[in-house]
Amino acid sequence: MAKARPKHLNLFQIRLPVPGFVSILHRVSGAGLFLMLPFLLYLLQMSLQSPDSYVLYRQLLSNPLVKLLLLGLLWAFLHHFCAGLRFLVLDLHMGTALARARVSSWIVLAASLFLTVVFGAWLW
Repeated sequence: MAKARPKHLNLFQIRLPVPGFVSILHRVSGAGLFLMLPFLLYLLQMSLQSPDSYVLYRQLLSNPLVKLLLLGLLWAFLHHFCAGLRFLVLDLHMGTALARARVSSWIVLAASLFLTVVFGAWLW
């Protein structure tokens, strides 16, 4: 007899594989980048508008919460970029075997975190 399927999925009990986490984080990082685009454009406008607005821009960026937000956006961009490259390679039918897909997922996670630390330290 076939195993009964669950009627109510508890998302906290489901054990996703690493490629599943990378896929979800890719979507979340893309949505976060899209939603924060007006803020980033506002920062760009402040930095280019006038010398007085540039001073305000520098004061805003000296706030630790804004720095933390920008660090999160930096991670979102780098993760979205690295995962996007992984998905492009998968679309070319390269690395689609289970073991290679798991390894490439770990590489994406490690690379995005490593690059975030490197660029975050450089920008901080």
